[in-house]
Amino acid sequence: MFPQNWRFHVWPFIDAFIDYLNTTVSPLLDVFNGLVLKMLLTIDTVLLFLPWWLIIALIVVLCYGKTKSLSTALTLAFLLLTVGLFGLWETTLKTLSVVIVAVIISLALGIPFGIVMAESKPASKVMNPVLDAMQTMPPFVYLLPAIMLFGLGKVPAVFATVIYATPPAVRLTSLGINQVDVQVIETANAFGVTRWQMLREVKLPLAVPSILTGMNQTTMMALSMVVIASMIGAGGLGKEVLMATNKIAGGEGFEAGWAIVVVAIVIDRLTQGFIKQKKG
Repeated sequence: MFPQNWRFHVWPFIDAFIDYLNTTVSPLLDVFNGLVLKMLLTIDTVLLFLPWWLIIALIVVLCYGKTKSLSTALTLAFLLLTVGLFGLWETTLKTLSVVIVAVIISLALGIPFGIVMAESKPASKVMNPVLDAMQTMPPFVYLLPAIMLFGLGKVPAVFATVIYATPPAVRLTSLGINQVDVQVIETANAFGVTRWQMLREVKLPLAVPSILTGMNQTTMMALSMVVIASMIGAGGLGKEVLMATNKIAGGEGFEAGWAIVVVAIVIDRLTQGFIKQKKG
């Protein structure tokens, strides 16, 4: 048995740090809270304003334009119709709005950090262990700081989702830049380009397929986290799954789970179409 008198807990320090953030960084938290709420309200309003058939038509056109596959486009249309038939159309759109906001913030943070990581070896040495830790932790862990900083609701759900979904964007942006052919870099250097020109005109354009793959992975992780974040008030499809689980209602849980799978398939097909187009 481990000695009873050997005890050391880190939770008092973590709680003290969270309390410190709440008191000293409160104005910044209020700004973030207001910004996220405004984004959620805007996207919610737009999505719920559009007719269901128009959204499906836009997805079909976009899918066919990127994949050149009519069967894939029609399959996506059929899958989206099943979501409406289950009575989960509005709920799905609300989930999608949270995912969109979380992905926008994740990419806004992840891509710049990925560039810094690729261009600076010291930064890479520091960030790699941090990213490893972030991707190793169970998703539920991220709910705790979100609740402590923002309470319950959609904003803490977005906050937790951003933390969980950002690492793929960072890693794949860095990977794409580091995988640029050395001969291409040497040719650009021969023309006397500056470091900024090298990044903007050579490395980033060639890294776009990898960055888009990062966007795809970030979106998938955001979708999975939004479902978990229903426990702290995210609402949407995650709430339906949680309620069905609490009631042991397998049928209702299946329908909500099916809607989540459909959203994941639609997003994946569209982003994969963008990636293949860029690689082509």
